[in-house]
Amino acid sequence: MTDRIELGLKDANAGCACCAAPSSVGASAPVAAPVSAEILVAGMTCSHCASSVSDELNAIDGVDGVTVDLNAGGASRVIVHSAAPIDPTAVRAAVEEAGYTLATSPI
Repeated sequence: MTDRIELGLKDANAGCACCAAPSSVGASAPVAAPVSAEILVAGMTCSHCASSVSDELNAIDGVDGVTVDLNAGGASRVIVHSAAPIDPTAVRAAVEEAGYTLATSPI
């Protein structure tokens, strides 16, 4: 028997052109890589200090999360996670609103 009978069964996951259903989905848009910006904050001495800075930074539009590595008595490392770069002026204002200052180097 040489005649092919079409049964209407198509496997969308098939790798060959004869069985795969036509795809109406175009190429997906590229996904932006997350951004992490590290800053140093002077003056934090306890978990309440870290929480205050985290709350202010998380309130900035575009911030997805904040990680604080508390260094009581020195400059604490704070990492701001976002999908796109955050305005440094907004970061400085948030830290100052919490009552602390940006440090330029570890103390």
